[in-house]
Amino acid sequence: MTEEKNPELTKDTELSEFCDYLTNRENKDRLFKFIFGNEKYKHVTLSLYNAISGRNYTNPEDIELNTIEDVLYMGMKNDISFLIGDMMNFYEHQSSFNPNMPMRMFVYAGMIYSKYIGKVTKRRIYSTVLQKFPLPKCFCFYNGESKKDDRIVLSLKDAFTDSDIMEPDIDVKVTMININYGHNKKLMDSCKPLNEYAWFVDRMRSYTKETGNPDKAADKAIDEMPDDWTIKSILLENRSEVKRMWLTEYNAEEHLETMKEDAMYFAMEEARKIVEEEMAGEIAEMRAQFKKEEERLKGESERIKGESERFRNESERAEEQNIRSVKALMVKQNLSAEMAMDILDVPMDKREVYKKILL
Repeated sequence: MTEEKNPELTKDTELSEFCDYLTNRENKDRLFKFIFGNEKYKHVTLSLYNAISGRNYTNPEDIELNTIEDVLYMGMKNDISFLIGDMMNFYEHQSSFNPNMPMRMFVYAGMIYSKYIGKVTKRRIYSTVLQKFPLPKCFCFYNGESKKDDRIVLSLKDAFTDSDIMEPDIDVKVTMININYGHNKKLMDSCKPLNEYAWFVDRMRSYTKETGNPDKAADKAIDEMPDDWTIKSILLENRSEVKRMWLTEYNAEEHLETMKEDAMYFAMEEARKIVEEEMAGEIAEMRAQFKKEEERLKGESERIKGESERFRNESERAEEQNIRSVKALMVKQNLSAEMAMDILDVPMDKREVYKKILL
């Protein structure tokens, strides 16, 4: 496959390229899903499955991907589901901790098993003979920057009211696995592509923080990756798509907020030290310096407000895309607006607005 030509995302082209990317439904995958949930790269999916399950399948064609492609979370596709042998696997990637993952998995798994019943067993669920179904296994692959244990088991029953005094009749358990580089060494040793992915994300984050340029950070990480690594050929073949996915995942607004907080902290800390150290005769000079710093912070605040407005506009475009996603799911799955928004985890405070637009 010939790599698509793509101009470097400079300051002049970055926003327009980014907006084009957001409006293209074919480019919604997160990097994790693109690598581990791709029909073209099922050998990578198989490596991850074998490492997670302890099995030793050798034929990638044994994997039957059945991911529901219209389900988006925060405007992106981050879930993978597939059937192999007698096991139905549900994998989801998250870059921030989500304690509601069991409920999301419960709803998603219901959709997958509903399709499976319609395709394979037809109406045999009404039979007087017990029907057997593939064993479900649910995993969330976490690589956020907040520190988390290597493995955490999340349980749906913890989300139910009164579950402390009465055992609920429905439960779903999701094993959250920390796949940040340096975590879960045994798993990483068993699945080289996962270890390579963890290394790649770690490098991109580091270089993005150093340069403030996600595009160049991705290029540098790809170029530094050893040539004999499994996923390097995937990254090279899809370099422009990989860079766009990383740009989307990079939380520029959070980074800007951190910079603002740091600037305020250091400015106030400096002012405090001046007050403590200056002699009484130098108070007037100290006040002048503080006033100058205050004006500088005011200018910085205005600049940040301008940047925030730009991100707010991007957020509005993302809202429009989320509404289109709800509508697409309603049509494809014949769902009500409320059910579609439940599946997509639409915040409660936005649902009435969505309904007015959708209905």
